[in-house]
Amino acid sequence: MRVQDEPAWLLHHRPFQDASRILDVLSRDHGRLSLVARGSRAGRSRLKGVLRPFLPLTLSWVARAELGTLTGAEVRGAPLGLTGEALMGAWYLNELVMHLVHRHDPQPELFAVYSATIEGLRAGDPVPRRLREFELELLRLIGFAVELEQDAATGLPLEADRTYEYRLEHGPVPVAGGTGPLVFAGSELLGIRERRFDDPAVLRAAGRLLREVIALHLGGKELKSRRVLMDMRRSAPRAPGTR
Repeated sequence: MRVQDEPAWLLHHRPFQDASRILDVLSRDHGRLSLVARGSRAGRSRLKGVLRPFLPLTLSWVARAELGTLTGAEVRGAPLGLTGEALMGAWYLNELVMHLVHRHDPQPELFAVYSATIEGLRAGDPVPRRLREFELELLRLIGFAVELEQDAATGLPLEADRTYEYRLEHGPVPVAGGTGPLVFAGSELLGIRERRFDDPAVLRAAGRLLREVIALHLGGKELKSRRVLMDMRRSAPRAPGTR
């Protein structure tokens, strides 16, 4: 199979042999795949400044087996200039895609959501809000949608004034109060469903819920970028009078 000028993002790369690299990429029409970029670590390779994460690319390759061979790469837009928490948030997106998206599964909608999220981070959108939106869309697109439409026990619509426990394999069920990482007010679950992440309570609830749901699907794997993001937030200076 020969592919020409496919829009793509570089998710991760690692050394291969003396002067080459293996690239993990997310492409628009061919999904996630791995490519060998031969000679790309050589001193005179023109690809050294091109094959970078968070740089919109068009890639060409030929594939005769699971691992393809890169035949061309061009930049299709300006570097996005991510820094600080936005940069770590972008690395978190890459880790999620690497761990949760199957290879060679075309996902043009996911490619569009990823591209829009990276652009939003570059534009200075609030990082937690952007990450929660991406997590919800990613889970939906790969078949693990978070159930926020109805009570899993009765099939009735969620009620704002009730308390629910979200059971990871089933969805929300009503409970008589209580606390825990997966206990939520109905109003919080409805807020998550409606993406009302300008509400701090809804945003915090979404973080609690999605952390547990994603951990289930990761099967015990730890994401390095998430740990760094949490450390950055803990060490960030707080305004006087806040906690």
